[in-house]
Amino acid sequence: MVMWAWMYATRLPAMFAMRMKLDPTAPRGEQMNQLPASVRWKADNYNHLMEQPTLFYAITLSLALLGQGDGVNLQLAWGYVGLRVVHSLLQALINKIQVRFALFFLSSLLLLGLIANALRAVF
Repeated sequence: MVMWAWMYATRLPAMFAMRMKLDPTAPRGEQMNQLPASVRWKADNYNHLMEQPTLFYAITLSLALLGQGDGVNLQLAWGYVGLRVVHSLLQALINKIQVRFALFFLSSLLLLGLIANALRAVF
């Protein structure tokens, strides 16, 4: 919700400053593409948080319910969260794609570890 609030805290003032008139017939995203890139980065990151992290939530909840939410899984989960927080800040502030990719890749490896551990716990 921090990214959601940040997105609107930057988007709405930018829309008012541009005197943007919202057009319900415009294709999705077309009008928002008129906003400065630094404003759009927040919305892009918010959308990213609705993608891979939803798998993280399901896996960590499953591990917790299986009694496997401690030890290495806890460390992997907090590592994932930490990397995604840094990724969000980087994308919202300066958007260095090479660094973002490295953070995304590392966090994905941690998520794969959680998935593998969940599969081992089930089977």
